[in-house]
Amino acid sequence: MVEAKKIDSANAIVTGKIDNETLEAKKDKIAKEIAKKAKIQGFRPGKVPVKVVKKMYAADIEQEAISEAVKELLDEGIKQLGTAEIIGEPEVTKFDRKEDGIEIEIKVYTKPELNIGDEYKECVPEVELPEVSDEEVEEELKKIAESMAENKVSQKDTLEEGDIAVIDFKGYIDGKPMENGSAENYPLEIGSKSFIEGFEEQLVGMKVGETRKIKVKFPENYGAKEIAGKEAEFEVTLQEIQEKVPAEINDELAKKYMNDENANLETLKKFIKDSILQRKKAEVFQPLKEKIVECLVEKYDIDLPESIVEREIDVIVNNEAQKLSPAELKELQENPEKLKEFREKFKEEAKERVKLTFLIDAIAQKENVSVSDDELMQVVYYEALMQGQNPQDMVKYLQENNLIPVMKMNMVEEKLLNKLLEDKIKGE
Repeated sequence: MVEAKKIDSANAIVTGKIDNETLEAKKDKIAKEIAKKAKIQGFRPGKVPVKVVKKMYAADIEQEAISEAVKELLDEGIKQLGTAEIIGEPEVTKFDRKEDGIEIEIKVYTKPELNIGDEYKECVPEVELPEVSDEEVEEELKKIAESMAENKVSQKDTLEEGDIAVIDFKGYIDGKPMENGSAENYPLEIGSKSFIEGFEEQLVGMKVGETRKIKVKFPENYGAKEIAGKEAEFEVTLQEIQEKVPAEINDELAKKYMNDENANLETLKKFIKDSILQRKKAEVFQPLKEKIVECLVEKYDIDLPESIVEREIDVIVNNEAQKLSPAELKELQENPEKLKEFREKFKEEAKERVKLTFLIDAIAQKENVSVSDDELMQVVYYEALMQGQNPQDMVKYLQENNLIPVMKMNMVEEKLLNKLLEDKIKGE
């Protein structure tokens, strides 16, 4: 006899009993299967008596018989629950051996029932986007021109901050030449802080053809340990002064910057204007997204699968535990009551996170918002390249730690909130 009873739309209990007759029948069947393949000394293959097999493999046979019976009981219970989508792992909460069999109780967790109308749209405010001025576009154009500047020989005869000094230098420590401490025609932008502290500053005021002795001290934490913390002297000759000349703002600049032979200054300006608008839109959207999320969590009251909430508490607790001192961590590990209190602190936060996940999923389906595998992989590859990692290694890590679904859901949330806000932009 199996009975499935819903606690609410996200949690159910399946109860039943495995009688001894059922268990024995399963043990016989399993033993017969083993007997066909078992190789036991004194018996021909396939001719081992079932009685011998049952005696030799008693514990394994019983375990397999119970597992099979529990699975059948659970399958029947899930069938009774109807179309509910099972999520998470079912949990055996009672396993009671009696004289006539085993009484079983299993908690089953299902996707909660959500009846989403249009009420979520009440959480989305109207959006007024700031305009992009011609001055902002021109300012960005200047920055692009500067970023594509060329170094040209300057007519100056005295080196100033911001100039590029083309220098020959030789370095000495304790009067001996430094290994890899010399170069010729080395371009150094004065003020870039790319050399040891104090080096660039001492070059200011030099004239072309002049030679100076520069004294500096290598930092204590310098990468090359053999010279870390040591004083050095450099003999520097200024061969040439160069200055950065911004690129001309014209169609050629547009072609180079956009890597498009068909581009011109007008298409570049439009691209810049759109880029600034997207940046401003992101700045306007971000605080509104946070308010939408808070509103959704407050607006809806839904049943939550206990196992998913507990799993989310685990995630939060693990993250928070990393902030604790070794002594605090040890106390938690050794004191079950303290650990229970610690977990309880994050229960509401975990519930809100789980609730939001189900809400976002349901609203995204209603709004026809989804994230394809291609979109996901593009983001993964981009993140990997930004962090200087191998994209395949990052994909493997995400898969092994079951983080792909989490990442995909985060992307769905971002995409959905953007769409909801885009739909509320005034004048569009």
